[in-house]
Amino acid sequence: MKYISHFQRIHWMLAGVVMACLTVSCTEEIDTSARFTQTEHTILSYLEEGEVASEFTEYVELLKHVSVSSQSSSSVAQFLSARGKYTCFAPDNKAIYDYLDSLKAKGIITEASWDGFQSQETLDSIRKVIVLNSILDGSSSNLILEMGEIESKNDKDEFPLPNLYNRKLYKTSIDQTDSIFINGTSLIDLKNRDVLTINGRVHRVHGVIAPSNDTMTDLFRQMIAENKKGFIVMAKLILACGLEDTLSKTQDDVWENLYLTGQIQDLKNHPTEPDQPGTMPEHRKYGFTIFAEPDELWETELASIGINKTYDQINVNDIKQYLTAKGLYSNAQDNTDYKNEDNIVNQFVTYHILPEKLSPDKLVIHYNENGYYFATNKKNYTVPVYEYFTTMGKRRLLKIFQSAESVKEDTEREDGNAGIYLNRFPILRNGRGDFSDEKVTKNNDYHESGQFKAIGSAHHLYEDENVGNKIMFETPGGAYHQNLINSCIYPIQRVLAYTENTQNRLAGERIRIDMAAMFPEFINNDIRRPMSYYSYGATFTRAVPITDKYRYVDNLVEIRDGTEFYYFGAYGRGWSNYQMDEFNIIGKYEFTMKLPPVPKKGHYEIRFGVSSGSSVRSMCQVYFGDNINYLPAIGIPMDLRIGFVNHRFRGGTNINSNFGYASSDEYKKEANLSMEDQDKISKNLRARGFMKGPKYFHCGASNTADLGIQCEHVTRRIMVSKDLDPDKTYYIRFKNVLDDIESQFFMDYFEFVSKDVYDNPVEPEDIW
Repeated sequence: MKYISHFQRIHWMLAGVVMACLTVSCTEEIDTSARFTQTEHTILSYLEEGEVASEFTEYVELLKHVSVSSQSSSSVAQFLSARGKYTCFAPDNKAIYDYLDSLKAKGIITEASWDGFQSQETLDSIRKVIVLNSILDGSSSNLILEMGEIESKNDKDEFPLPNLYNRKLYKTSIDQTDSIFINGTSLIDLKNRDVLTINGRVHRVHGVIAPSNDTMTDLFRQMIAENKKGFIVMAKLILACGLEDTLSKTQDDVWENLYLTGQIQDLKNHPTEPDQPGTMPEHRKYGFTIFAEPDELWETELASIGINKTYDQINVNDIKQYLTAKGLYSNAQDNTDYKNEDNIVNQFVTYHILPEKLSPDKLVIHYNENGYYFATNKKNYTVPVYEYFTTMGKRRLLKIFQSAESVKEDTEREDGNAGIYLNRFPILRNGRGDFSDEKVTKNNDYHESGQFKAIGSAHHLYEDENVGNKIMFETPGGAYHQNLINSCIYPIQRVLAYTENTQNRLAGERIRIDMAAMFPEFINNDIRRPMSYYSYGATFTRAVPITDKYRYVDNLVEIRDGTEFYYFGAYGRGWSNYQMDEFNIIGKYEFTMKLPPVPKKGHYEIRFGVSSGSSVRSMCQVYFGDNINYLPAIGIPMDLRIGFVNHRFRGGTNINSNFGYASSDEYKKEANLSMEDQDKISKNLRARGFMKGPKYFHCGASNTADLGIQCEHVTRRIMVSKDLDPDKTYYIRFKNVLDDIESQFFMDYFEFVSKDVYDNPVEPEDIW
């Protein structure tokens, strides 16, 4: 399925015409003749004529006054009388009267009635708040929020669809009751909920849904002004580092104007997904995530170095003294120029901030890791899941991790957000070292062993630092997870720092990063794997904007003309992809990416995950370096058509591979060999720049499908082998070398692997 604007949906559904493209500047009226004629209610007729219609007269009147969008004069009332899949959280009359009372108390209106508005602009704005926040349009995804689905969500996990105000809602609940609230304030009626209509469902609510427009900067200033315990220390640090302007950003108005004025056009239908045009993002939102030490933690930590202050007395200099006393960021500048990213406080603070808004359900991604399948397993987790993100300020890696074992450890939570840690480094039962074939029986299931990586002589903050830093979501001292318009903030269990030990541990493991996680814009604009937007077995196709007017993705630093850049997500497809998404680029492509930083100086391989199971893969030349104006070619062109059994070419032509495998069965049999024999095979493959696919994820659409390591078309390519420096920024360029402009360049994930991992004589790299 694809995203389309709400106005476009209305026009398509009500006119009954399937159109290939509709510019956002259109302002046609809705054709009301296309309404349903059945005797069952639409949402609108239920609100106007149903058995409790007298309780919704205020809301119905507002529906008639509010337009669906700024590009349409059609009212929301017409919208809710039309075909579609709508979820309506309808506030009753009392809810609206209570909301007007709250506006009067805040001094926004002079009296608690519609006569209390002193300007038409304010009146129109409040009407939109009440109406547009109450409705979700799932027409393009066939999604309606039933109570069962609402109740099944973890508290504060956002619903998959935005409302008509383009805001994500969430539910909260009261334990052992049927009371469910939307956004923590709007109680869903116990009786008039889940009312089925022919175009959706109605849930009566006893409070107007009016999400706050507060940014992270607003929250921090409010905390300081009210002296409210929770994150006051972090608020002071953020403001001292000059980050208030950055953390107040919500959306890119330049992009908004380009899109709304029709200067941004969708890509054509993709050749292998003929019903899937590459739709452009409607918005370019900014987002941030902050992992913050609670104030009560700072009181304890500062006391350990002799600074005995209450949370409201702690200042930035106290934190600087703490960092110095603990030997943190010893190479940074110890001065009061906190806005300089070389400053010790700045380096400490910015390591807590990511340029992506990660709601709780997006901190880690479960989909097709070994032994797990999203459609059936739900919260029965198997092997660990993880992601590596690049922090703000001085660029460094932050690891977010969850495992079946860490979930069991977290006795404070019983939901899908239990046991999520930052920078956790367990020893996994990976068939290597203490868990090799000769030493134990249950040695190679990739679960946590109960042991953690050794710290050694490296500088560290805690003796058990490698256990990780747990995301707590709430604390007795008043710090709790907050979801703001542009950001999330989470309390953490202990002080978070980029210690020498953390750098060593990151460099001592294989860093596998899903490609979409490398682009903050894909997370902030709900593009990365929004599975609930589309049906089982469907493909979700978006386009990466390519325009000389504006660059949408910061880390795509250069995209040449002739490049058609698509993003595919899928749910239930039989693909052999990590996390079931990919970038699929066609045309005479040439583009350059900025890469994440490495943890420490050393020799690294940069690997490229490839599924060559298609006959339309491409061939490209790779360029790499730290000078974007001069990127030398690396090796011979990389041919993505090569599998271990077959080379697949356009038109369905397959030729036998020169790797020596006569069949897939022969290839799979190698998984039954001893680890020593498998290592010999891997060594020969590596000499040619190839590796087998990881055992970590499923090859196919179910948990009974082949594992990645057993699919001959799932490969890894060693693209780069170089000495790298964490203080340098590296770029990689891919350029099509085929004349076939419909051949596909496939990008799934990168691996950054130090020599200490892939060439370790004591504990060779595992097959996961």
